[in-house]
Amino acid sequence: MSIKVLVTGARGQLGTDLMNELEKQGVEGIGVDIDEMDITDAGACRRVILAAKADAVIHCAAYTAVDAAEDNEKLCRRINAEGTRNVAMVCRDAGIKMMYISTDYVFDGQGTRPWEPDDRREPLNVYGHTKYEGELAVEELVEKFFIVRIAWVFGAAGNNFIKTMLRLGRERGAVSVVNDQVGSPTYTYDLARLLVDMIQTEEYGRYHATNEGLCSWYEFAVEIFCQAGMSQVVVTPVDSSGFQAKADRPKNSRMSKDKLTAHGFNPLPDWQDALKRYLQKL
Repeated sequence: MSIKVLVTGARGQLGTDLMNELEKQGVEGIGVDIDEMDITDAGACRRVILAAKADAVIHCAAYTAVDAAEDNEKLCRRINAEGTRNVAMVCRDAGIKMMYISTDYVFDGQGTRPWEPDDRREPLNVYGHTKYEGELAVEELVEKFFIVRIAWVFGAAGNNFIKTMLRLGRERGAVSVVNDQVGSPTYTYDLARLLVDMIQTEEYGRYHATNEGLCSWYEFAVEIFCQAGMSQVVVTPVDSSGFQAKADRPKNSRMSKDKLTAHGFNPLPDWQDALKRYLQKL
């Protein structure tokens, strides 16, 4: 049975690849961004989602400027928490599936054990807290929900760590990168395939989805320059305490993906392989 999927934040990094993947799989996709549906406007959410006659919503739209969120808490909450609640209320009333794209930032980032999907959530910063509030709204309101937490995302659309490294490497020939935050880089192209597969099932619940393998941001940067043929760029590892950032970052972004395979979903490829394919497309 084919379904119709509405994607919020459709022009963003993940939304762009989701729309391409829906088309590739022959699934009807309706992409909306702030011009077509401002998620902070409850009436607009109701009008647009119901008019689309969607069977499912993949909710990617979010305020993601982590440091700026510390100074713009009200706006961040309005988008990530209240905006998500607006979407969730329509999904509840219309009895449609909702997939909420969340983040490793809902955890406190302590320890070295990979986070399980049902672990206790204790966000470190405003962005993480508002995404947590969004999760709570989805869990409270929607019967048929997926919460998919992602991390360290890169894709063709928008800005990301890889593009920043390549630019700084060319401009300066040297970069300093934190080496005490560990996680898994995640390619939106690979992620989109998984999410489109998932939304067509009824395997509801909380999941973690990243590419396979772990590294620090420093190790990620070294691999980027190596694969890009820029090994001459000097990469210096530094402690995150030496980086002045408004928002605290989790040091442990390891996330367990066992639940994916337990529910019949294929794990994403290794992050080094994803990086290679990404660089070929740049």
